[in-house]
Amino acid sequence: MDADVLALVRRSIPRLTAAEARVAETILGDPTLVVDLAINDLARLCNTSLSTVARFAQSLGFSGYRELRVAVARTVTLAQAQQARFSLDTTAIDPGDEPPAIAAKLAAQEIDAIEKTALGLDAAALDRVAHAVVAARHVDVFGQASSSLTAQDLQQKLSRIGCSVSHSPDPHLALTAASLRTREDVAIAFSHGGETQEVVRAAEVARDAGALAVAVTSVPDSSLALAADVVLLTYAQESPFRMAAMSSRIAQLALVDILFVRVVQLRGEPVAIPLQLTHDAAAARRRAPRR
Repeated sequence: MDADVLALVRRSIPRLTAAEARVAETILGDPTLVVDLAINDLARLCNTSLSTVARFAQSLGFSGYRELRVAVARTVTLAQAQQARFSLDTTAIDPGDEPPAIAAKLAAQEIDAIEKTALGLDAAALDRVAHAVVAARHVDVFGQASSSLTAQDLQQKLSRIGCSVSHSPDPHLALTAASLRTREDVAIAFSHGGETQEVVRAAEVARDAGALAVAVTSVPDSSLALAADVVLLTYAQESPFRMAAMSSRIAQLALVDILFVRVVQLRGEPVAIPLQLTHDAAAARRRAPRR
C-alpha cells in the first residue's frame, strides 16, 4: 500500500466518479475528518451514500473505509510529528518566509520524502534490480533536467565499483545507446512524474531491444511505469512555491543510495579494490603540485 495515502487519493481523482471525487476532495481538504468521522458521517458531509464512500476506499486498494481511515490516520500523525519536530504549523513555503523558516520547512519536506520512500520500498523489486545490475554486461541510466542529476549520481557510484555504466543528458544519444542493448543489459530511467517523453521513449527502446527496463518514478500508473519491467517508487510532494525539483530529487537520491548499497552487498569483496583505486586516484590528484 502507498506510503502516503493522501498522494494516492490525489492521483486517483481523474478516474473517479463525481460522487467519489467529492469524497477525495473532502479528504484532501482536511484529512483529519477521516480520522474523526464514521463512514455515515463522512457520507453525509460529502452529500453521498455509504456505498459510494466504501467503493471509493476499495478503488484505492483498501478492503473498506476502516482500513482507509487507519492509513489516513497514520499519514496525518507522521505529518504532524514532522511539523512538531521543526516547530512548524505547516511545511508549505510562503513567498514571505524568512531564511530560518525556509530552512525548517525544506528540511521537514525532504526528511518526509526520504522516510516515505524508505517505508514504501518494494524490497522484492529493488532486489530484482540489484541482482540484474550485478549480472549486467552494461547499465544505461536515463534522466532529463533535474532527474539527469540523479542519473549522473547513480552512474558515478556504479562506475566506482567497476560497473560498465553510461548516462547521456542528450536524448538522441540516449536513444542510440538504448537501441543497442540486449538481454544482458539493464536500463534505469528516472522521472518524478513519469511523463518526460524523452525518458519514456528511451526506456521503451531499451526494453524492446531486450534490456531489463527499470522505472524510478513517484507515479505508479505513469507512462514511464507502464513502459518498464520493474517500477521503483519514490514518495515526494513538491511545494506549490517551487523554484525547482527539491523533495523529488532527494527522494530519488535516497532510492539510488539504497540500490547502490544492495548492489555492493551482492557483489561482495571485489568492490573494495575498485573503490580503493578510485579513492587513491582522486587523493593523488589533489596532492599533485600545480604547474
